[in-house]
Amino acid sequence: MDLLSMESPVFRVYVIAASLAILKMIGHAFLTVYRMMYSNGGFLNPEDLRKTALNPLPDAKQIAPDDYVERARRMHRNEGENTPLFLAAGLLFVAAAPPLWLAWLLLYGYVAARFAHAYAYLSERDHEVRATFFTLGAVTIAVMSVYALAAALSH
Repeated sequence: MDLLSMESPVFRVYVIAASLAILKMIGHAFLTVYRMMYSNGGFLNPEDLRKTALNPLPDAKQIAPDDYVERARRMHRNEGENTPLFLAAGLLFVAAAPPLWLAWLLLYGYVAARFAHAYAYLSERDHEVRATFFTLGAVTIAVMSVYALAAALSH
């Protein structure tokens, strides 16, 4: 059976987990846009102050920092730092042919940790809570990478 095909149960787990991670990351981008539109602020660029149909009354305050928008922007940036690593490490992990139970644990565990991290961020939990969920995701990526590296070195 080809390890990187839908015939492989491990690869299917990866496809589901990776798709969820990608959709979550895209969701953070839309959350940022929603918050910018809702607060009519948190814009980044001078050209955002041009009069348009969506911004009929531009105001210099619109490019001032807005924590409501910045929180979403930080969440999106955090996803941009983590999701690509997960996608690459997960694919290497699948190529190493792990047992299905381990793929479930690590791939879905990563996604669960990242959703928990997002919830902690959105609900303004203490840094230690966010850091715990971040660490769970980061350790998962490291474990998958070490597993793939060990498999490659043993051949």
